[in-house]
This record gives sequence, structure tokens and C-alpha cells, in this order.
Amino acid sequence: MKFRNWFLLILLFLATGINAQIKNPVKFKFTINDLGNNQYEAVLNATMEKGWHIYSKDLPEDTGIPTEYKVSGKNIELIGKFTEVGKKHEEFSEAFGGTIVFYSNSAGFKQKFKLKDPAKPADVTSEITYQTCDDRVCLAPNTLEFNQKVTPKGATEEAVEETPLAVKDSVKTVETVTENAPKQEVTVSEVSKLDPKQLKIETLDFKNPLTDCGTASTKIEENYWTYLFLGFIGGLIALLTPCVFPMIPLTVSFFTKGSKDKAKGKRDAIIYGFFILLIFVLLSIPFHIIDGIAGNIFNEISTSVWLNIAFFIIFIFFAGSFFGYYDITLPSSIANKSSKAEEAGGIIGIFFMALTLVIVSFSCTGPILGSLLGSAVTGSSNVPMLLTFALAGFGLAWAIVFGLLALFPQALQSLPKSGGWMNTVKVVLGFVELALALKFLSKADLVSKTFFLKRELFIAIWIIIALGLALYLFGLIKFPHDDKKPKISITRKILGVLGFGFVIYLIQGLIPSERPKLQVLSGILPPLNVSYFHDEKDGILGMHPEHDFFKAIEIAKKENKPILIDFTGYGCENCRKMEEFVWSEPDILPILQNDVVLASLYVDDKEELPEDQKTKIDLGEGQIKKVKTIGDRWSLFQQVNFNNNSQPHYVLITPDGKVINTPVSGYMPKEDFKKFLECGVDFFKKTK
Repeated sequence: MKFRNWFLLILLFLATGINAQIKNPVKFKFTINDLGNNQYEAVLNATMEKGWHIYSKDLPEDTGIPTEYKVSGKNIELIGKFTEVGKKHEEFSEAFGGTIVFYSNSAGFKQKFKLKDPAKPADVTSEITYQTCDDRVCLAPNTLEFNQKVTPKGATEEAVEETPLAVKDSVKTVETVTENAPKQEVTVSEVSKLDPKQLKIETLDFKNPLTDCGTASTKIEENYWTYLFLGFIGGLIALLTPCVFPMIPLTVSFFTKGSKDKAKGKRDAIIYGFFILLIFVLLSIPFHIIDGIAGNIFNEISTSVWLNIAFFIIFIFFAGSFFGYYDITLPSSIANKSSKAEEAGGIIGIFFMALTLVIVSFSCTGPILGSLLGSAVTGSSNVPMLLTFALAGFGLAWAIVFGLLALFPQALQSLPKSGGWMNTVKVVLGFVELALALKFLSKADLVSKTFFLKRELFIAIWIIIALGLALYLFGLIKFPHDDKKPKISITRKILGVLGFGFVIYLIQGLIPSERPKLQVLSGILPPLNVSYFHDEKDGILGMHPEHDFFKAIEIAKKENKPILIDFTGYGCENCRKMEEFVWSEPDILPILQNDVVLASLYVDDKEELPEDQKTKIDLGEGQIKKVKTIGDRWSLFQQVNFNNNSQPHYVLITPDGKVINTPVSGYMPKEDFKKFLECGVDFFKKTK
């Protein structure tokens, strides 16, 4: 397929304008500093919108697109290599299985040079190739060019040579060179003459799809409510531990000894519950302060080999405590001071009663809170807020239970007596801590690229842990504080059977398969490519998508199927996450394999276009965009037809080039993507 009128397509892009869907989160400013002694410095400063980042030149291979900065000119000689300026961040990527290096908020790129002939001026060209991403999408790699003249002191006006740019100053005209043809200038009115087989597909109208039933919400919020729920469940579990359960009658007695005024008793009980919740929420405040001071500290924690190993050791230590080999306690002086403060009475006494409860219970709640901390640190970019919600959920569970017991002391009579069942709960939590510890060891292994803990080895260790838990629940394994002849209750037997069931579920992960297994554990297990059975083959999940849109059209006409256009990139982390965690789902993959023609268009494909198809666009403000690769072609194809430049971006169209339903962008939940696919496919089947 040839693209003979390439400049018309570029012009169309410029003429249509950039609406809210086309993102431009990075602004550049190009300056040249005179360093003296015939030395200069070309500086390109980038400013990014909040939440966006660009990659460093030091980005590891097989991850994103590293930034490249080049300075050139006829009368200049470079001094050394270019350098980067700014706060460099490192973050482990589950999708890439390695550490990515990037800048957020701002970055600078510098290149020193000198004039070959100090008596003559020079036109200096600065070119940058970069990729921009946020937590949901990546934008196509972009190449911009900036020009500025250096006129040394003493240079005469006659010495200044005018070097025309490859494009006009107006963004409404574009100048390009075609093979064996003179330069041409095209106006906006000529766009309508474009052949529909060229990059602009006239039948495509994403604003007016054939159906709107598949409009899926792709707005992804941080899952704060999930962490609130998990914290709440963790709080309820903690109430059953030996450190907390005995505190119930002790703390309730604090209120029964008080005033007989029922109204005051109710007020005190509510205040008591509020203080419990407040204390747990206050535990998250330092993390908000730290984040404000150190910006990316949580990313640094999640990507630090030594800190992940430290978490691994701490969780193993917690597990040993739960198994009963030793106790973890805070210094007794802290608890004693808090207990004395309870005697102050009134609201202050109630506050310190709540504080004493939290402190004395630390030996059992510490590991559970540590699990929440570890999960939040490695699970999101907004760690402080997730911790606040998790701790609020934890405190809410305690506030409700202790508040109600303080309000109705007679409810104590219905509570079960403490005994061996509490130790069982504690030991079960110990097995859970062992399993969670392995996650941190895996993260350290991946970040350091030792790749010792393969996916199958990880699963095998989890099988051993789950098997140990099941055997313990059936009384075949014992720990220090277990009864010598424990009674195996129906509940323990049911949980033991579930443990064996989980072992059977895990075993399938050890069997090689073209399709990924254990989807429930995605994001916990090592990536699919860190495997003893990994084989580098072309294709995605056993599929071989087309990489040319027009070839996909021909196949779709023959097979009478809709086309799923997948705007993607080799360096797009969110694209890999969609493929591994969403496409691979058993109710998604068959649709992609059987019901659509998949056209994966890589906007960062570096293969160069023929010379007659290369061009430049003047974007104004001294920025010039180059179009020279296949990736540039599909990037412009996306922008021209869909006014969108983010990846991943999905569009369902008919073989005759009509948009079926509203396109969707970014990493999204499986149900949203499934709704989008099923809507378009079902509509096409009904109308074909």
C-alpha cells in the first residue's frame, strides 16, 4: 500500500485541530547559553502536567522508549554527550518485568558545543525523541525539532546566512518533497480530494458510531473503597487474635464503672469508637507528609532490592510470631504511660483508653497492618491515600465492635470464650504471612534481574505453604501453643478442604500452556516471561495480529468479521498490562481469537518510511514534528481519524470502515473491555 499524498494527511491533521482527546502534556523550551571561550550549551527544558512522565535516556532495554536528544548544525562541533537534569525516578514495572527510569514534573536536556569558526554564526537544530505516559495510557513516541541561531560577538550582518526551514511558519500549510517532483504547497481546501484508501478513511466517524450500547467507562479511579473493605476485614480478623480478644472485657469494664447516667454512657461509647477510628487514621498522616517531602519515596520503596528483602524478612519474622515461637511487643513503658493517662477521666481518659487498646494489641495487629502497608506500597501510585483508607477500614471495624460493646455491656455474655480456636486463627495468619513474604522476595528478584525465583518456583513454594496450612487444619502439624490433642472442628475441616482445593488450583500453574493460568493471582505471581517454559515467539497469547490496517481490512472482508484496531506500542506498559491481565481472561481471549480480526498498529515502530513519504510539520512555538517511521504513520493515522493519541486505544469497525461503537482507551477492568467487545461483535452479527 502506497501513501502518495502524505502531506495532505498531515495537513488534514493540522486543519482538524486537536480536541480534548489528543493529549499534549509536555511543553518544551529551547535556549542556548553562552559559556564563554567559544563554548555554548543547548538546553531543552521539559515541563510535564501532573501525573505524566517521560522516560530517561538510561531506560533499560525491552521496556519503554528512551529519550534521545541530538544537537546539530553546519558550524558547530559537539563537546561530549548530552546530559539529563532533574529528579530521576525508578519504578519496577510488572508489565515489563524490570525497572523503568523516568522524570515527572520537569526535566532538562543539555548538550555542549563550540563553533568551528568563531567568526561566523550558526543555525543550531535541537531534536528530541521521547515518549510520555501516565498510570493509564502512553502516548505515541514523538520527535520534535527546535531551531535557534547563535551569533557570536563581532560577527557581521553579511556573515549571517538565512537557512530556510523545511516547513512554513503557518500551521495551515505544509511543504514536503516527493520523489522526482518539485516542492508543493497544499492548502486546506485540497484535503477533500484525498483518496479514501489513503490514511484518512472517509467512512470512519468515531463521533457517530453505529451503536452506543458498548460505551464502556474507562475512567479508572484509585480503588480506595477496596482498600477500605480490606482494612475492615483485616480489623475483624484482628479482633479474633489472642492479643485483642481478651481486651474486650477489660475495655468494656472501663465504661461500666463510670457514671450511671445513660445519656452520658452513650456519649462516651460513641466518643470511644470515634477515638479508635481516629487513632488508626492518624497512623497514616506521616506517610502523607513523607510523600509531600520526598515525592517518589514510595516508588523508591517498591523498587528497592534491599527494602523488598527487608519486607521479606519482616514478614517471615511476623509469621514466626504467629506460629507461637516468640512474641512481638512494644516497650512496656509505652503501654504503662498510656494506662496511667486513662485515670484522667473524661474525654482525655477515653482517648487514652482507646490508645492503650491499640498499643497493647500491637503484637497481633502489627503483622496485619504491615501486610496492608506492603500491599499499598507496591500496588498504587497514590500510596498515602490508600493507606488512609486501609487504616480507616481497620479502625472502623474496631470502632463498631468496641463502640457497641461499650454501649451495650450485656453483649459480652454472647461472646465466645477464649481458647484454642484463637491460636488456630493466629497460626492460619502465620501461613498467610509466609505467602505474602514471598511476594517481596519476588519483587527484589525481578528488580535485580537475577530471575532466580521463576514463576513456577514461586507457585511450587505457595503449594507447599497451602499444603502445610491444610495439614495443620486437619491436626497433622502442630505448633508450640496448640493443644496436645486438639479437637478438629467442622470449620477447621472445611477450611482444610479449601486448602487442598487451593493446592489443586495452583498445580495447573506448573503445567506449560499457550494461555496464562491462575488469573486470580495476576500481579502477585512473577510475570509470564519469567518462567522456565518461556519461549520468545511472535504473537500475543498465541494470536498473530495484522500490523497493517489495510491488510486487516482485506482479511475482514474475506472472513466477514469486524476489525478490532489496537493502537499499541512496543514500549507501552499499559498495553502489556491489558494483554497479560485482561486479554488473557478466559471469557475475553476467545472473542479476540474467533470473533474479530485483530489489527495491532504499533505507534513506536522504528522502521523508516521511504524517503518520499517522510516530512515535517510546523507545530508553532518553534516546535517541528518529524514523520519518518512506520510508527509515525500509525500515530498520525490514529490522530487523523480518531482525534486521539493515547495507547492502548481500541476501536471496533466494520469491513467497510464504519465505527461500530464508541472507542475506549487506557488500562481498564475486564468487565468494561468485555462489554465493549461483546456490544460491537453482537451488533455486527445481527446486521451482517
